[in-house]
Amino acid sequence: MNVDSRETKAPSVPQVPSNGAGGRAADGEPGVPLEAEARKRPAWLRPVVLVAGVIALLLVLIYGTRWLLYAGAHQTTDDAMIGADTVVLTSKIAERVGSILTDTNEPVHKGQLLIQLDDRDERTRVAQAEAALNAQRAQARSAQENVAFTQAQQGAQNAENTGGIAAAQAQIAGAESQYANAVQQLGVADAAVSGARASLDQANADLVRTQTLVNSGDTPRQALDAAKATQANAQSNYRQALDRVRAAQAQANAAQAMITAERGQLQTAQGKLAESATPYKVTTQIAQAQAQSAQAGSLAAQLQQAKDQLSYTRIYSPIDGYVGEKDIEIGQTVQPGTTLLNLVPNRTFITANFKETQLGDMKPGQEVDINVDAYHGTKFTGHVEAIGPASQNQFALVPAQNATGNFVKVTQRVPVRIVVDNPPPERPLRPGMSVEASVKVK
Repeated sequence: MNVDSRETKAPSVPQVPSNGAGGRAADGEPGVPLEAEARKRPAWLRPVVLVAGVIALLLVLIYGTRWLLYAGAHQTTDDAMIGADTVVLTSKIAERVGSILTDTNEPVHKGQLLIQLDDRDERTRVAQAEAALNAQRAQARSAQENVAFTQAQQGAQNAENTGGIAAAQAQIAGAESQYANAVQQLGVADAAVSGARASLDQANADLVRTQTLVNSGDTPRQALDAAKATQANAQSNYRQALDRVRAAQAQANAAQAMITAERGQLQTAQGKLAESATPYKVTTQIAQAQAQSAQAGSLAAQLQQAKDQLSYTRIYSPIDGYVGEKDIEIGQTVQPGTTLLNLVPNRTFITANFKETQLGDMKPGQEVDINVDAYHGTKFTGHVEAIGPASQNQFALVPAQNATGNFVKVTQRVPVRIVVDNPPPERPLRPGMSVEASVKVK
């Protein structure tokens, strides 16, 4: 029996992988060979998978590189929020609310009248202050006119008294001249009395001698008559001389009296001049006028205060923005400092709290990319306006004190203010919205 020397191949038994990944067909039936499964796949699938893998790898490289470059040049934080300098309108006076010309969420403009308080009492006070001021101003004008009148009157009196002094001095000069003439005449009269007395004595002696001679018969009777006539004439001359002395003395006394009287008049005129020329009359009137003017100034200040109180009854918007909250109603009585409205301005900003380790290259003016959570897909741009002077922890009610034995270092955050450049009006930025900010630092 010939035996075939060729080895008979045993039928191949399929090898099932231990993990079962390649030992099952696509339909999940066991025992299907991998080669058969591979032969069932289309020939074009492998190149497509390879191309897709290459493209995916390229995309990962491209976008990964871009992300790495962006991350290396930017500092990003999501601890950021939109804020605004909210304005709180309060009342400066205690008054009742008359009307409210706006409401919550309504837009307002700068200078727009928002609230009108009841102003009847304030108008009455203004009218009273105006009346008091007008009356006081009239008194001040009268006091000022009294100053001018007193000055004019004083000038006239001074001129009159100066003229009286000049007249008295002239009268004194005339009286002194008359006195000098009277004294001179008195001297002449005294000299004439001496001559008349000597003539009288001579005439008396001649009459006695003649009488003796006539009695003795040595002289005729006619000589006695002539001696008597001579003695009578001498006696008459003597008496006339005495009369002239008395008259001259009377004239001298009269001139002396006139001098005394005129000197009295001069002193009186000088006293009147001193009285009229005193500055106290005018200064007193000036002081009174100044006091009246000062009182008018005080009343003018009171009038201005009353007008200010009246103006406080009309409350205007100081900004352009929106009414965020209304805290009053018509008829409500408000007190000074009572909150009336909260106004949110149109201008907003972003406060981004960056870690202190992110601030090394950050400075004002750098560009910022902004993503607002409320507006997905909308990219906002802005710039850094300012970097906070201290971390938020420093402004806490109880700042942290690290001088302890159990110190744990905590990275602090510093607020950075960011301003959005030209935000689209259809995407309003409301205070309180959360944002993500990326500052380009390189």
